[in-house]
Amino acid sequence: MKKLKNEKELVKKAIAEGMKYGEDSGAVEFEATDSAEEKIEYIYRLLVHDKIIQAMPEDQVSQKSMKHKLAIWASKKK
Repeated sequence: MKKLKNEKELVKKAIAEGMKYGEDSGAVEFEATDSAEEKIEYIYRLLVHDKIIQAMPEDQVSQKSMKHKLAIWASKKK
């Protein structure tokens, strides 16, 4: 897994976009007390469920790999 050039910024963008997507679709309401890790996992699973991103094998799913997958997704959004 090759690290993206500006992965931290892309992860932040992915969290913001993912939260907006989840709330707009009515699937979730995020709380201020939700941790970044919880948001990342929920957004990843929501996007996989909605077939927006391709799922990784369950044994490869980790916080690092979910962040990477969301960063790639965010980099492709305009």
